[in-house]
Amino acid sequence: MSETLQKMETYYAGAYWGPRKDSPAECARRMEVMLASLSKSDPSFTRWFKPARTLKESLKRPLEPNRAALQQWIQGGVARSDGGLVMEDLGYSVMAWNGERDEYDDSDFQVACGGDSPWVNNACVFKLPSSGPNAERILTTSVLAALVRNMAMAWEPDWAVAMSHMHRDVVKPHQAERSPYVAWVTYLSRHRGTVPPLPTPVRIEPVEDKGTLIVLTPERFTAANPAHVELAQRVRALLDGAGLLQPVMS
Repeated sequence: MSETLQKMETYYAGAYWGPRKDSPAECARRMEVMLASLSKSDPSFTRWFKPARTLKESLKRPLEPNRAALQQWIQGGVARSDGGLVMEDLGYSVMAWNGERDEYDDSDFQVACGGDSPWVNNACVFKLPSSGPNAERILTTSVLAALVRNMAMAWEPDWAVAMSHMHRDVVKPHQAERSPYVAWVTYLSRHRGTVPPLPTPVRIEPVEDKGTLIVLTPERFTAANPAHVELAQRVRALLDGAGLLQPVMS
């Protein structure tokens, strides 16, 4: 049963931060940094396409990874009211797809940036493949740790995570609103404080001067494994006790 549940688990990676009025130019600079690093993480992260009405049309709209093109793209994603009025305080929202036609083995990402209103969340979230050659490579500790590190360096979020949707559903009822999740791979910004010693096999790595990366297990973390869930709960309790899991403030 455990093996069957593991095969059913799907995963995502996300970085989250509070109100920050990044201009389109600043969002583009950060996006450029992210895309350059992504291409080194996995072959399926080297090309991205803007969404369109059909997959065929989307493949004709490649995302150019240079700052000028990214700024223009991001400016086009400015928030607007129902009447078309520009609402810059709500920021900008864009998404891209990696062109993989197999819906179970593709990836996409969505970015909401530049919002400085308490009514919006800034975030960068990756939908990750669930089955296929890309999934076999990406759903590993090394690639997901690199992905979370990449987002941390590019966006300087308050926190970031790579986890399964199933694990999120297990812990969400006990989660304070806007509080960081603690999962397979977790990043906490330096301003949150110093990460205390954590139990084996947890690995702790600095992310330059930005914050700390916490990797719970060297193998694939799955909510179907009670030992994995229990380890995450233990680590969460230690981090919470050290005052590192306060909700993101608006």
